[in-house]
Amino acid sequence: MGSLSGIIQRPLVAAAAVAVASVSADFSVKLPSPSSNTCSTSEQIETPVPNLLQESKSSLVGRISASKLANLSFVSTIRVPLPSVNFPVLNLGWNFVPNMLYSSVASSPLLVNLYQSAELAKPSNSAVFMESIPTSAPDVLYQWHLPEPTAIDVSGTYDCSLAKSRTVVVLLGWLGSKQKHLKRYAEWYTSRGYHVITFTLPMIDIISYQAGGKAEQNVDVLVNHLADWLEEEHGKNLVFHTFSNTGWLTYGAILEKFQKQDPALLRRIRGCIVDSAPAAAPDPQVWASGFSAAFLKKHSFATKGFPISSKSDMGVYVSEREVSEPKPAVTEAALLLVLEKFFEVVLNLPAVNRRLSDVVGLLSCGQPTCPQLYIYSSADRVIPADSVESFIEKQRRDGREVRACNFVSTPHVDHFRSDPKLYTSQLSQFLEDCVACCKHC
Repeated sequence: MGSLSGIIQRPLVAAAAVAVASVSADFSVKLPSPSSNTCSTSEQIETPVPNLLQESKSSLVGRISASKLANLSFVSTIRVPLPSVNFPVLNLGWNFVPNMLYSSVASSPLLVNLYQSAELAKPSNSAVFMESIPTSAPDVLYQWHLPEPTAIDVSGTYDCSLAKSRTVVVLLGWLGSKQKHLKRYAEWYTSRGYHVITFTLPMIDIISYQAGGKAEQNVDVLVNHLADWLEEEHGKNLVFHTFSNTGWLTYGAILEKFQKQDPALLRRIRGCIVDSAPAAAPDPQVWASGFSAAFLKKHSFATKGFPISSKSDMGVYVSEREVSEPKPAVTEAALLLVLEKFFEVVLNLPAVNRRLSDVVGLLSCGQPTCPQLYIYSSADRVIPADSVESFIEKQRRDGREVRACNFVSTPHVDHFRSDPKLYTSQLSQFLEDCVACCKHC
């Protein structure tokens, strides 16, 4: 019993079984992709949310009756053991990133998934540079994307092009994301003259985290690569674009390493965009929802937004939310139940709680003075909108320059696909002020 894996493997295998069953369930509800031309900006965070959205504060499993869950034979036999805190445990969680580094928390292979990462190498002359370490999942790579040649002088001004050519946008993926999921974001940035690095933490590396292990090495490689690039020439800068709590906490891990390596590196960060995060408190329901969404992907209840119907009344545009709302399948509710019980135990383990507190504390009080943009939605079933808004308000009270946009009806990390016009307009306005270039960049 030298690690946590043996203690918790049985309930997690059961959770995986529920996930497989959920994928085969009927998810025939199709929602229209909402579109909007406005959002709650930094002065308009508090978007009215109907009562049905407030249900997000209560567990989704409450929607499924006990009798239905009782029909699933394996649910009644699942035990969520209380691991002894005398044994080293994993810094785990769908939102937790390795490098919550230097922790005494030891490794433990957990929820099984399919990803491995590759070594980040410096860009060559190709438009997209990739170099991989042979792994069990070679499709997961760190990638450097060079600006598109046609975008270099699109603004017509040398200063603007130079500023963008000296800026790298670092995209930090969500739990379970792959390089292909970040491709669309990278293409948008490169088409406007920016360098881009896309970085994903393989789920298997998060699940099997160990001090000095693969996940920690991956973050170290990224940090060292960025530091080397910044030191090559004066005037180079970074912009971070994070996705969900996994990307946000990865950003916190990077800040921590920058701070230890050379605090001057923090001053080279010109802006941070936070998509679908944060939920700073260690909430078991949030972590369970995140892992469930990562397992089930498009089949998950969390990927469904809220449909909006619009009508005109005497020349006044009125937007109304439909009263109908999709509900999770019984098997997904069972998966959520298992995961919630599991994270109720793990998140209260002293080592895990303390390490999370350290990283979240840095993100709350020790971020660079650069502007921040938060993109979120009242319809997000993984990260509650009120968690994002409370964090935004705290940042403002601390004197940070913060902007925010509530997409209202779009699902978790799906705002770009659902409303690309609004999403890109928010990015463009933010970058105009963060990167030292003209207003037409």
